[in-house]
Amino acid sequence: MTQPTSQRVALIQMSCAPDTAANLDKAAARVREAARAGATLICLPELFRAQYFCQREDHALFDLAEPIPGPSTERLSAVAREENVVLVASLFERRAPGVYHNTAVTLERDGSIADIYRKMHIPDDPLYYEKFYFTPGDLGFKATQTSAGKIGTLVCWDQWYPEGARLTALRGAEVLFFPTAIGWHPSEKSEFGIAQYEAWQTAQRAHAIANGVFVCAVNRVGHEHGDVLHNGVELRGPGDHTPQSGIEFWGGSFIADPFGRILAKASHDQEEILYADLDLKLVEVTRQHWPFLRDRRIDAYEGITRRFLD
Repeated sequence: MTQPTSQRVALIQMSCAPDTAANLDKAAARVREAARAGATLICLPELFRAQYFCQREDHALFDLAEPIPGPSTERLSAVAREENVVLVASLFERRAPGVYHNTAVTLERDGSIADIYRKMHIPDDPLYYEKFYFTPGDLGFKATQTSAGKIGTLVCWDQWYPEGARLTALRGAEVLFFPTAIGWHPSEKSEFGIAQYEAWQTAQRAHAIANGVFVCAVNRVGHEHGDVLHNGVELRGPGDHTPQSGIEFWGGSFIADPFGRILAKASHDQEEILYADLDLKLVEVTRQHWPFLRDRRIDAYEGITRRFLD
């Protein structure tokens, strides 16, 4: 199929309420707003249907998981079809009893599921207890041909790994999406906050440069304690809900071009729809001038598949 060489991308930087139904309603409304502003390729933040529940290990929270296709894809597929957009949405997938994934689904303009990607790198850090909930992805790193171009999706913790970005680009992706839920521990923000955000942005801009691709990183905003209201059942997060507990999600969503230049950047504390017009011809032009893919020494990289080279 012949595709336009330019696409308007929109990233939905949003806060998430305890009520999962309200979050889905908000996401659908924001996608419609972005589409009506001319966006053809739209991405929602990681696990947008709930407050970030991985702040604790709680078996009751597995009730948030859903099949794909399922209720969220049914709702969002209708929005994609009605607004004629390609949409990337991050969901808590129930694959089978006891097998759950952190999954990004790509929906085509006709509402069909174009592809799914299961998060490969699963963190286990204070307030990010994802290994309790998610099985590591088993689909590998993928590029998906859509009517808005060939895209690749990785999820949050994946964004720190150059291997994932590289393999996705080598499969032909020209735009990398990173739906994300990352923020500050409030007690650490004053000392480490600026450095943490800058490291996050720098790592992803490096993916854009090293691979000659566009990078679109979309985060949530707001201070969350993992409170959840789902199907009428309230699951309140732990602790005293003071300003020094929970996670302050740092927003700062951004779009970078293949040269690493920031095309658009969101605030750290406001809900926004971030837009940029991507000239996909720039992928080839940049790679012609910075031929990193041409000059790779593929004969010398066997050690990359080992944990550590003793």
